[in-house]
Parts: sequence; C-alpha cells; structure tokens
Amino acid sequence: MRFGAAVLRAYDDPFTVEEVMLAEGPAEGEILVRIAGCGMCRTDLAVRRSAGRSPLPAVLGHEGAGVVLETGGTGTGLSAGDHVVLSFDSCGHCRNCLGAAPAHCDSFASLNLFGGRAENAARFTDATGTALAPRWFGQSSFAEYALVPARNAVRVDPALPLELLGPLGCGFLTGAGAVLNSFGVGPGDTLAVFGAGAVGLAAAMAAHAAGAVTVAVDRHPGRLALAERLHALPVPASPTGLPGRVRRLTGGGATYALDTTGSAGLINDALRSLRPTGRLGLVARLHEALPLEVGTLDRGRTISHICEGDAVPGLLIPRLTALWQAGRFPFDQLIRTYPLADINEAEHDCDTGRVVKPVLIPDGRSH
Repeated sequence: MRFGAAVLRAYDDPFTVEEVMLAEGPAEGEILVRIAGCGMCRTDLAVRRSAGRSPLPAVLGHEGAGVVLETGGTGTGLSAGDHVVLSFDSCGHCRNCLGAAPAHCDSFASLNLFGGRAENAARFTDATGTALAPRWFGQSSFAEYALVPARNAVRVDPALPLELLGPLGCGFLTGAGAVLNSFGVGPGDTLAVFGAGAVGLAAAMAAHAAGAVTVAVDRHPGRLALAERLHALPVPASPTGLPGRVRRLTGGGATYALDTTGSAGLINDALRSLRPTGRLGLVARLHEALPLEVGTLDRGRTISHICEGDAVPGLLIPRLTALWQAGRFPFDQLIRTYPLADINEAEHDCDTGRVVKPVLIPDGRSH
C-alpha cells in the first residue's frame, strides 16, 4: 500500500512529506493502524543530533494513536475498528518484561531505536523503492498509516478524542508515570518539577490528581503561567537562591523532584531542594559527565534515572484517560495540532518553546 509520510532524509534537512510504501500487510502479531494523530516528542528531534548513529532516511514519530484496520493472526487481542494508543516496543519475554517493567526490556534499544524486530524486517520504502530505516519505536507514525507490533498498542474508549491521545504513549506517560509509578506520590507529598514542558507538566497534573503539592520551575513565563493554571506553584529559574525558594514553598523541602532538563546546574539545585531522604528522578538523557556538588546527596537523598515512567502502558494509559474524563488530567490543554504537511512548522514551534506538545494530524485538520 502507498500513503503519505514525513521523511527525514538528512540530519540538517527539513522533513519532506512524500509517498512511501509498505510491501505487505501485518505479519503474525502485528496490526495495521490508520493514524488519527501523532505527538512530536523531543526524542524524535534528538535524531538530528545523533552524530550519524541513527540511519537515514527514516520516518520518525512514536506517539501515535489511530484505528486498527487489519490484524495479523488471531493472537493480537485486537480487532479491526478498535481505537488504540501506540506506545514503546518491548520483547515481552525477558526478565524485566515478565516482571512488569517493559521500559527496562533487555531489547529496548534494538526494538525502539531503529533496530526493529529481526523476525519482521522492515518492509518500508519510499516511492523509488529505497529502503527506509526500520520502524522507529515500532511505529514510524509521522504518517497516514503505521505497521505496529500489537504489543505496542493499547485499546481505548472510542468516545475519547483519538487524534489527541498519542502523547499518552510516551511524553505524558513518562511524566505521569514518574509521579504515580516511580515515586508513588500521594496526599501530603510535595513535588518539584524542573522544566515545565510536556513531561514536567504531565507530572504536575498527575501529582495534583494524587493530592500532592507541586512546584514548577522554568525560565519561560508562559510555561509558568500554564503550570499555575494546572495548580502548580510557579518558580522562575534563576542562577541563585533557587533551592531555598523551592524549600520554602514545600515546607522544608520537596519529597520528590523530577528534572526534565538534563542541566547539571538545575540537577544540583533539584537535589538541594529535597527534604532529607528525598528522591530526585531524571528523565532527560545525559550526554556528558554529571558533576554533583558537595553535600547534594547528604541526609539520605537519592538520584536515579526514570525511563518511560516505569509504566506498563496497558495499565497506565487507561488510568490517565479515566483521569481526563474526570477532569483531573487535562492533557489536552498542552496540545496544539498541525496538519502533517506543516511538520516543519510544528518542529520549529516545539524547538522554540512556543508550543508544549505539537500533534500532527495526517488528514490535514488542525486547531
């Protein structure tokens, strides 16, 4: 089948929306999905800075949502017409997958970062027959259609706004999962979020839903205003006095802190903002050594990396949609939609901070 997709052909080039081709339908355990909307995540854009480690040309996109058109075999657990949110891929049989920790799958990198599944090698080409890189996060959903391992897909209520749900598969899942799964935040806890982007604001919303007090730190006044509307206490990032302000607002220090920036300075500030035995979680990938200042890990404070919110997507995504339906997780307030043809404008707005979460709509609608 032939359909439109956004192709990245070189690290410094714009995306081009062009015709691509799938040589065959879903194999055993796969599903073919018509994409209703796909979020743009900074992990997609980081491919540009991968210094040749990511093969191009490729179709990116890993926050897709859509309608199942066809299933491969009877063991997918899904049927044509089902509405699904697509999340990250995992093998399902390693020790971590069996232990309900698919984000730490032994094959996570090979399955999600262009590795693909060896038993179903890429059947994805451009209109000239040139092979495109194996499926990004098992999806490559900056496209009208995606061929996906059924394990990636989570069935959702068809009454939900399907075109907006894709970010629940990664960005919003990561922030909310860090709060609800990794930290286990509850009433009376305090959370300091460093970086009020999609992940940080999802964390703030989840913490409010869990009954915790949240402080949001960012350098953009618009992001702080949005955080305040979402019930977080806004704190402008500054080079001096930041930990003290967070400690005052949290009554002596935050129980938990989440850094989404990867900034060494802010990570040290986050550690100093914690109360004794407080925990800091990092979600951004670090690209250089992290110098920790003297005293930041004193008094039982801990630091760890959090991947995909330690989530089982099939459990957390329905929880988040239920919170949205109850008015307690208004993730739609973070989204601006763009036609797939405007993907380069969406990338610019994401890079410059004008938009928290762009969502690309293949059929051309936007709002």
